[in-house]
Amino acid sequence: MAKDKTSWRKPIKATKEMGRIMAEYFYELNDASKSRRRKIAWCTSVGPAEILRAMGFLVHFPENHGAMLGASRMATDMIPVANARGYSPDICSYLTADVGAYLKGVTPLSKAYPGIDEVPKPDVLVFNTNQCRDVQDWFAWYAKEFGVPIVGIHTHRGIVDVTEVHVPSIAGQMEALIPPLEEISGHKFDMQELKRVVGLSRKCSDLWQEVLFTAASVPSPLTFFDGTIHMGPAVVLRGTQQAIDYYELLLAELKERIANGVAAVEGERFRLYWEGMPVWGRLSAHAKLFSGLRANVLASTYCNSWIFKDFDPDDPFMSMAKAYTELFIVRADDAKEKYIEEMLEFFKVDGIIYHDAKTCPYNTNCRYGMPQRLEQKTGIPSLIINGDLNDLRMISDEQTQTNVEAFIEQLEERK
Repeated sequence: MAKDKTSWRKPIKATKEMGRIMAEYFYELNDASKSRRRKIAWCTSVGPAEILRAMGFLVHFPENHGAMLGASRMATDMIPVANARGYSPDICSYLTADVGAYLKGVTPLSKAYPGIDEVPKPDVLVFNTNQCRDVQDWFAWYAKEFGVPIVGIHTHRGIVDVTEVHVPSIAGQMEALIPPLEEISGHKFDMQELKRVVGLSRKCSDLWQEVLFTAASVPSPLTFFDGTIHMGPAVVLRGTQQAIDYYELLLAELKERIANGVAAVEGERFRLYWEGMPVWGRLSAHAKLFSGLRANVLASTYCNSWIFKDFDPDDPFMSMAKAYTELFIVRADDAKEKYIEEMLEFFKVDGIIYHDAKTCPYNTNCRYGMPQRLEQKTGIPSLIINGDLNDLRMISDEQTQTNVEAFIEQLEERK
């Protein structure tokens, strides 16, 4: 299929402001790490950041750093360094890239933010296994390396419906974090401050959902590839006013696009759903590939993972426990398939792209018949592309392009 060379992905003006607040975030962490004037907690990306912020910690997210290693295409060179230390090449390439970068003494932060030459040093590491079990081992390695405490939450997995059987046990684990965190932080836990922070996270989450759901408009003002970049504040700054202010700005721009009929992908003809992790080192290449075919990959389960509709500042522990256990990745296939069906209808999708990520089985949903079951239920065709979130040795650009072009031809025939 010949590409449409005139197609393009419209840049988002608010990106400049996002760059500013993200720079503030990283420089604040760097200053605290150098001066040791404030305590720093490392936290998993869907972990209890609200508790940490409420107790005065600055928060670093190693998974965010792992994604930066992937997007900067540094990861593929860092992974073998961790492999040489005994980590299998088959486990999470966020983990191996991050550990490898630490061992080599490098970070993509140095290129993006002059003056930052290392990741911030932790005073405590806090994990939640709702994403995967790898985070526990990842953080445990750093706890030994830095000689600092590690605490965590162990989440139920394979859940069809999140019920009162699941939530209290997670809430109890969250409350059990308070005494050790008080000792490390030097701050007495303040329930009112936690309620305030949870309220800010809820507002951030609601705005982020509104941003992502603008893609239901035809044409869509947003792409999945935009979402993977603009999710940054929802990941690292939820629980702060900065994230809320940013998403209000971004949402206004997207609503203006909708009012004026402005498409993110010019001449949008096909609307696609991305299921699985991004290929961080190929975001730009994939965005150009699809837009050149007048196809907008406009929505994903991945970006939706930072929508926490259950946050309730009046009941912080129970609502955080429910929100962090309602995650798509935690759920059984029945629940996942029902959710994807709803998203396909809501976003008016023509086809699904499944990313079979070599080192991320928890975020790969095409290995046990889900694509076939969903196509039978919905009639919407799908394509599986093989790759990885960070390890570019696992992806063939030529094969991906050929398969995507053939898939779009298939959709063209259906039109």
